[in-house]
Formats: sequence, C-alpha cells, structure tokens
Amino acid sequence: MGFLMDGLDAEDYDRSYKDGDLLRRILSYFRPKLGAMFLVAAMIVLTSMTQAAMPLVASWAVDAIADGTIDEVGWQFTLTLLLAGALGWVFNYVRQRNSSRVTGDVVLRLREDAFDAVLERDLSFYDETPSGKIVSRVTSDTDDFATVSTLTMDLISQVLMVGFVTVLMFLNSVELALLTLLVVPVVVGLALLFRRLARAGTRRAQRSLSRVNANLQETMGGIAVAKNFRQEQQVYDEFRPINRQSYQVTLRQGFVFSAIFPVLFLVAGLATVALVQLGGDAVLGGGLSAGDWYLFLQGVSLFWFPLTSIAAFWSQFQQGLSASERVFALIDAPPRVVQSAADKPGRLAGRIEFREVTFGYDAAHPVLRDFDLVIEAGETVALVGHTGAGKSTLSKLITRFYEFQAGELLIDGRDIRSLDLPAYRKQIGAVPQAPFLFSGTVADNIRYPRPEASDEEVLAAAAAVGGGDWIDALPHGLRTDVGEHGRALSMGQRQLVALARLLVQDPAIVVLDEATASVDPLTEAQIQEGLDLVLAGRTSIVIAHRLSTIEHVDRIIVLDHGQIVEEGDHSTLLARGGRYCQVYNTYFRHQSPNYRAGTGFVAVGSDISG
Repeated sequence: MGFLMDGLDAEDYDRSYKDGDLLRRILSYFRPKLGAMFLVAAMIVLTSMTQAAMPLVASWAVDAIADGTIDEVGWQFTLTLLLAGALGWVFNYVRQRNSSRVTGDVVLRLREDAFDAVLERDLSFYDETPSGKIVSRVTSDTDDFATVSTLTMDLISQVLMVGFVTVLMFLNSVELALLTLLVVPVVVGLALLFRRLARAGTRRAQRSLSRVNANLQETMGGIAVAKNFRQEQQVYDEFRPINRQSYQVTLRQGFVFSAIFPVLFLVAGLATVALVQLGGDAVLGGGLSAGDWYLFLQGVSLFWFPLTSIAAFWSQFQQGLSASERVFALIDAPPRVVQSAADKPGRLAGRIEFREVTFGYDAAHPVLRDFDLVIEAGETVALVGHTGAGKSTLSKLITRFYEFQAGELLIDGRDIRSLDLPAYRKQIGAVPQAPFLFSGTVADNIRYPRPEASDEEVLAAAAAVGGGDWIDALPHGLRTDVGEHGRALSMGQRQLVALARLLVQDPAIVVLDEATASVDPLTEAQIQEGLDLVLAGRTSIVIAHRLSTIEHVDRIIVLDHGQIVEEGDHSTLLARGGRYCQVYNTYFRHQSPNYRAGTGFVAVGSDISG
C-alpha cells in the first residue's frame, strides 16, 4: 500500500473544493450554451417519451392477442412501433450532435483558461512543479472534464426516463409500484458508498498519470545526455516503477468502477424476482390483466437500468469532478509576485536601485539580506563571484520573476511593485547562457519579441550582429528552420539569434548570462561584437564568465553569499589584490592571452591585466 501512495501527494497549490462549489463552477462554463442545452433537453424529453411508449404499445398488443382482435389492429401496432423507433432515432441523433458540440466547446474554453493560467504563473511555480505534471492537467484532466458534461446529459435523460416509467407503473398497479420504489433507498445508499471510494481512487489515478507524464517529459528533454553516457537502461529502470505504480493505482480504480454495476444489478434482479412472483399471482387472481402485467414488467426493466445508471453516475462522476478540481486548482493558484499598482512605466532610463532587499527562494534561508546596490542608467555592470553568490538571483529580481520578502527595488525611482508588469517586461531584454529558440525559422525567432517587425528590420538586426557573416553559413539564410529548441543550429548561432532578437526588441535594460561561455574563439569574437552593439546605451547587467567581457564593463560587482565584497573596474580591483583577485585566479586567469600553465599569478602587471 505504501508503494501505491509514494509520490502521489497533492501539489502545494492543490486545494479541495466542495462538490456544490465544483458543480456551480462547471455550470458557469455551460451557461453561454443555454440555447443548445435547451434543445438537448427537449430532445432528451422526446427520446424518453418514445422509449417509454414502446412497452405501452406492446401491452396493448398483448391485450389484443388475449381478446382475439389482433388481426384487425395488428398493422396499427406495427406502424406505431416503427414510427416510435424512427422518431426516437431522430431525436437521439439531434441530441447527441448538439451535446457533443456543447461538450467540445466547453472543454475548449476550459483548456484555454488552464493554458492562460499556466502562462500567468510566476517563474517560481515552474521551479517547484515538474512541467510534465502541468501538461497532464492541461491535457488529460481537461479531457476527463468532458466526462462531467457527457454524464450530465445522460443523467438528465435517465432522470426523465425514471419519471415517465414511474408514472406508467402507478397507472398499472399502485401496490407493485410502491414495492418497486422501496428498493430505491438501497440503490442510492450503495451509490453513495461507492462515491467515496471512487473519488479517492480517481485522485490517486490522476496523480499517478501526472507522474508518468513528468518522467516522460524529463526523459525526452535529456535523451541526448542519457545516450551520451549510455544510461538508457537506468532511464528505463527509473520509468518502470513509476509506470507500474500508475498501472496498480488505475487497476484499483477500475475495480471500483467495475464493481458498482454488478452490485446494483444484483439488487435490481432480486427486486424483479419478487415483482414477478407478486404480479403473476395478481394476474392469476384476476386483479391484473396480462397486458398490464407485461407493461409493468417492461416498465420495471426500463426503470432499473436508468436508476442503476443514476446511482453509478455518482461514482463515475467523481472522475470528472476530480479532474475539474485539479484544473481549477491550477487556474486558482495564487500568484507570488503581486503588484500594488499597474502604472505604465513609459520608456525607461534604466536606473536600478536595491534598498535593503531581503530575498530567499525559501524564505527561511535568505540568499540576499539587507542588500543595497545602485546601477545608474546606461551603466554596464558585471556580476562575478563563486557559484551561489547571488548573481542569477539579482537578475531574476530585476526581471520581476520572484517576489522579495523585504526592502525596495526601484526602477527609475519607482517601486517595481507599482509598475504594469507586462509593459515593464517588454523593456527588459534577457539572454540566458543557453538561449531557447522556438520551432520555426531563424527570422521567426528574431521577430519573436515584436511580431509586427518587418522583414527589413529582422534582416538589419541579424546583419548588425557579428557583421552578419553567420547568416551565410545557414543553409537557407534567415529562412532556415531552427528545429526543436533550436537544435539545428550550433550554440554560437543560437547566441547570435538571441542577440539579434534583442536588437529587434530594443529594451532599456539588458540582463545577460554571459553569452560567450560555451563557444569557439571565432564565434566568441562575433558574439562579443554583437554584445558591444546590444549593450551600447542601455543599462546592462552581465553575469560574467569571460575575461573579454569583464575587462570592458563600467563596473565589476564581486558577490559572496549575497553580499557585495568589492566593486570597481577590472584594473583597479586587480591591483588591489583582494577578493576579485581570488575570483580572477579561479575563473578568468587562464583566459588571458599571456597566461602560461604552471606559472604563478602576479597581482599587478600589464601581461595579466590585459
């Protein structure tokens, strides 16, 4: 049992909704479709009436046979049955066509809402939640939501059928009808018992499926690494227990769903045996005609199936409710980055000021504590320091991807929390160390931040980066398809595309995770030329990995455990022989053209300082 529960805990943003609240939320999605819903309801009523008419016509035929008048009116019964069957088919077709359209439209809207919520979530949300589990909610769970709407249509049909048949049974025999209704509380009680089991089992099944999706997503993303290290077997061994768990949990869910109908039919069967006995005695005693008895038995058979279906509906309905709960939890997840206002920033000058900022990914373990820093408009600042010093954290706060716990972060003298976030981020250009490219052409990716950019603007931006020579190396120039994640291009070409994309965007502030860290010297020279163009006249924060970058910045900020330990330009800090020298020796010294392996470092000297 422990194995089945491992890893199936709720996510941090999950919440429990009452069934009534869920149903009201679900109905809100159907409200715009009221016209089609009324048509479906009308077709359900007509279909139920034609189905209920069948045993009534048959009972008249039985009485006609008993009276010896069947030869005179037999053709009328046949024609009536054929007409009822044909009308029932037409009514059901119209119902199914419109209900399918309603269901499809509702699921379409729900999936759009879920996807919109995914786009609105803060970056920290993705740090904590595997992407495969998010995908599962947007795809699998919205599909399961369709179960709710389909079952709702069926429920209306079954309820109407029970109503019509109940009236027919009372018209034939009040005593037998009352006896039949005595079984209803038993069926309802069993359905409520299965409801609890079904809801719990369904939640576990959906969570196990999301684990499978998360594992597959991670595997596909890292398949090249797995193959490079020949770890396919390990990847498979990690997948097997997750897949096995999903199999076991889904199997248990299937047992619950498959058990309810046999139990309910057993109860219905026992009740039918009692009714056959009592009804037969009534016919033999002359208290009930053969036709009425036949009509009653047909009515009972029509009564049991929708009644058991209604009872089973509550268990099956839990799958749709559970899926709805997971989707609504995703939609309702509260944001962590909260703006106090939505002031339009206008064109930013780019002055950035940290005032006693405290921040931690986990609030109990701050990365920055009472942090102060001023970056003037148009200044280029390099952040250096050991891993974990807080370099990337500063860039994430400037881009407003995370909420800080205390202090102020001012942009051009205004609190960053008061700015209209979409408008602000349009003026923030970010280039990660490994830039992400979307499927499409090189031109599509350069145009990405400003879709309305003309072909001439795209070409001018691409030609300005690295002299434009890299375009000639592409098979089809700017029309070259970059492939999934840009894998059809080299790392250097991806960096050049990312820099051209920045030129098209024309941001006021640039956040750069050193773009030359993983390329060859020739491409590095091209990228460095592009960097000079991109950074000119803009406030720039560079997480430095290359000596060629830090040598030419306006100011170097040396960080250690979230604190500024030194700042100044390259030559001044190198001559000081302090913490920067230690970082330089560790990360940058070997990049100097005069560096010779095995020689000691001299703190001051043109051959080292470049």
